[in-house]
Amino acid sequence: MKVLIADDSAIPRLILQKTLTSLGHETAAASDGAEAWALYQTFLPDVVLSDWLMPGTNGIELCRQIRGFGSERYTYFVLLTAMTELEHAVTAMTAGADDFMVKPLDKSRLEATLISADRVTGLHHELRDQRAALVRANSLLFDDARRDALTHLGNRLRLTEDLATLQARIDGGGAPACVALIDVDLFKTYNDTYGHPAGDEALRSVARGLTGAIGPADMAYRYGGEEFLVLMPATGLPTATRTLDRIRAAIEAMQIPHPANPAAGVLTISGGIAASSSSPEDLLAWIQFADQALYRAKSEGRNRVMVHHTTNVAA
Repeated sequence: MKVLIADDSAIPRLILQKTLTSLGHETAAASDGAEAWALYQTFLPDVVLSDWLMPGTNGIELCRQIRGFGSERYTYFVLLTAMTELEHAVTAMTAGADDFMVKPLDKSRLEATLISADRVTGLHHELRDQRAALVRANSLLFDDARRDALTHLGNRLRLTEDLATLQARIDGGGAPACVALIDVDLFKTYNDTYGHPAGDEALRSVARGLTGAIGPADMAYRYGGEEFLVLMPATGLPTATRTLDRIRAAIEAMQIPHPANPAAGVLTISGGIAASSSSPEDLLAWIQFADQALYRAKSEGRNRVMVHHTTNVAA
């Protein structure tokens, strides 16, 4: 292990350092508490063997500094002293020390202490690693719960959370935003012709094309079935309309065959878009406005983008 020695007496410090080296440990030594504290932060020892009484920062104060350091590594701290009274051991433990040894040190007692230190620090490291793994697993579960399994876009739960955040920003006087609804044209016919596995792959392709065409601040979701939704924060209607048409063109450019789509012969999408204002309607109404524009796009020939206009829309 890495062992830091703090002792203002040169000969005991040198003897202890040679003993530890002979036992196979890596050591660093300091002649007072302040030097030990500076060494601790670079050496990062597994164990500190510190004299209690030292000029400046004493062993108790050094122990408290180490316990307050905030490192994820656990350091086994042993106070060394000539004082034998039980109350001193209690004081040491209360300050955060793990053990208390009386000088002069017995080599067997020192070895036993270091064996105990190795076990304790090993358990702390194992717990730290398990805790980090748990945090990573929880993060993955959190993300998976908010991701559509087929397209890897956000799902309805993620949409609900992001809509609430976006509306709070708008209500707080932020810039208006736009929402777009996208539907794959004649998708049922595509599924009937090519089968559901091919339909799933088509939806994944649409999702990839969509994410490649939206802006860096825009957020895309699978809204349900063959419908997708895009949130465009702090975006006015003209810019959002250009973005939605860019998405439409990107999907058409993929040239996914769809003979039952007579207008193009390939897979296409239709889109409807609606903008918020500084005093937006409720979220459901906002999405319904985009849905109404989408319905017009499909009824007027598909493979096009339509905009829902209101008197209070900010461009």
